[in-house]
Amino acid sequence: MSYSNPNKAYLLLEDGTYLEGEACGVKGTTGGEICFNTGMTGYQEIYTDPSYYGQVIINTVSHIGNYGVEASEQESSAPKFAGLICKDFADVFSRKVAESSLQAYFEKHNVVGIHGVDTRMLVRHIRNNGAQNCVISSESGDLAFLKKKLSEVPPMGGLELSSIVSTKEPYFIGEESAPYKVAVLDLGIKTSILSNIATRGAYLKVFPGKTTFAEMEAWGPHGYFISNGPGDPSTMPYAVETVKNILAADKPLFGICLGHQILAQAVGISTYKMHNGHRGCNQPVKNLITGKGEITSQNHGFAVNMEELKKSPNVELTHINLNDDTVEGIRIKGKRAFSVQYHPESSPGPHDSRYLFDDFIALLKA
Repeated sequence: MSYSNPNKAYLLLEDGTYLEGEACGVKGTTGGEICFNTGMTGYQEIYTDPSYYGQVIINTVSHIGNYGVEASEQESSAPKFAGLICKDFADVFSRKVAESSLQAYFEKHNVVGIHGVDTRMLVRHIRNNGAQNCVISSESGDLAFLKKKLSEVPPMGGLELSSIVSTKEPYFIGEESAPYKVAVLDLGIKTSILSNIATRGAYLKVFPGKTTFAEMEAWGPHGYFISNGPGDPSTMPYAVETVKNILAADKPLFGICLGHQILAQAVGISTYKMHNGHRGCNQPVKNLITGKGEITSQNHGFAVNMEELKKSPNVELTHINLNDDTVEGIRIKGKRAFSVQYHPESSPGPHDSRYLFDDFIALLKA
């Protein structure tokens, strides 16, 4: 059964593609960069991932909302994405532990969405034509209105967003008696990443994204973690400078997703905006050190420049994407620093890559 809203909803893409559907969530208008996630489950984890800030998500799985929502599956305090596009939006849910319907959750958090559109066609269109901005409205289908709203949506390239979603004040995770202290630079971190580090014997202090190395070092951490997050990594010299100082001090460092891109920039390798990013929990990656394959969870629209990496005498390629040969992991020669482009906490997704948290703890022990 699909959610039935008396309101129609309308979708306009930057290239002029125009679709009509049915409204879900609250009545309103929203816009952002359109992207698609190929995961079969885990919609609540996806919507609350701060890395999706400023983006409108197409879920490629047909049914969304059919298992409701539940508080323990949140990756942050509230949905961070800009809006939803899906095929069928369910108003009934079948999971006993669910606390509410997805519709009620969207109403609580003021999320605008559209369903009843041909998402398969739409995903093919984006794959061919690349990432672009879009606008969803359940207020008006007037093209002049939609074009005006679309013109107000900034392009993702050149957009700094981490400082918006990062914590405003430091906070602690884990047991204070834990053997290791890890300073976390929050660029848009997910809750499950923090728990994966804490459960391995670390006490974490999570710092705002613009915190300097000196401020974090004053806490006396054994190592540093640079988190995932939204936006264009080339707009974040503050984070690059912090990572440069961590490397200069030869401290153990682990970066994920945006943190991976910031580490690359800190050693002189640029990043670029992809034609289409990697978003889903079924991305194949090869670990070049072990020779093993991993099915990984990913969410990124920017990547590290492979050609510059190959020319760098100080950086080693450790992981590669088996779909498009893009950079998935690096380590810095002569330093205790490494990073991966994907999300090894795998929330949602398979747990193939959680060994990376063990590798980080091993660096702290050393």
